[in-house]
Amino acid sequence: MTEILTETENSILTITLNRPEKRNALNDALIDSLKAELKNADTDETLRAIVIRGAGKDFCSGADLSALQKIAESDVLENLWDAENLMELFAQIRKIKVPVIAAVQGRALAGGCGLATACDIVLASESARFGYPEVKIGFVPAMVMAILRRNLSEKKSFELITQGFDFSAAEALQMNLINRVFADDSFDEEVNKFISPYQTISRSAVILSKKLLYQMDGMDFYKSLETGAEVNTIARLTEDCQRGIAKFLKK
Repeated sequence: MTEILTETENSILTITLNRPEKRNALNDALIDSLKAELKNADTDETLRAIVIRGAGKDFCSGADLSALQKIAESDVLENLWDAENLMELFAQIRKIKVPVIAAVQGRALAGGCGLATACDIVLASESARFGYPEVKIGFVPAMVMAILRRNLSEKKSFELITQGFDFSAAEALQMNLINRVFADDSFDEEVNKFISPYQTISRSAVILSKKLLYQMDGMDFYKSLETGAEVNTIARLTEDCQRGIAKFLKK
C-alpha cells in the first residue's frame, strides 16, 4: 500500500496519510514518503497551499507497534537517527514556502498530534481528539515542546506534556492550539472554504510573511523591526506588489 496519496486541485495540494488500518500511525516509510512529497511540492511554483489529512477515521495516532519495537531494540545512535528523522519533518514543514494546513478528523495523538501542531494552521472537526500521551509509557514529547512553547503558555504546555491526557477540539481551540473547529458533517466543505483565499491572494506575499514570522522567533524587538523593514523592501519589488499598487492607483 502507498503510504501517502496526493491530489492537486485549484493550486492546493492535498496529502493524505494512507494507513487507515493502522490509524495512520507513523513509521519510517510514512515519514520518508511525507518528507519526499513535501520536498517535491516546495519546487512547484503553482502551489498556493498544502493540506495534510488522514485516510479513514483518524488523522494520525502516533508511532505504530513496529516503530515502538524498533525503538526498544535499537542502540543510542539508532534511536538518535530515528528521532532526528521526525525532527526533520517538523522543521521541513516550517521551511516549506507555502502554508501547510492540518485537517484533523478523529484522533491526533502523540507524534500525530505533533505533526498537526507542526503545521502552520490546524483545522479540526468537532469530534476530533488531541493529546501528547508519551509520558504514559516513559517517553518525552521532546521535539513537540519546541512548537508548544511558541503556541501556548508555559503553564499550559507543562500540563499537557506531563499529564498526557487527551482533549477535545473545542478545548484545543480555547487554548489557541488550533485555528478553527468545524462540524463533522460539513468538515470538508468548510476546510475548502477556509483555504480558498490562498488561491487568490498574493503568493509571494504569503511566502514572505510565513518566512518572516518564523524567522522572528528568538529575535529581540529591534532586530525584528529591522528584519521586517528588509522584508518589506523586498516585498515592494515583487511582481505581485508592483501589480497590486498599479491596480490600486488606477481606481
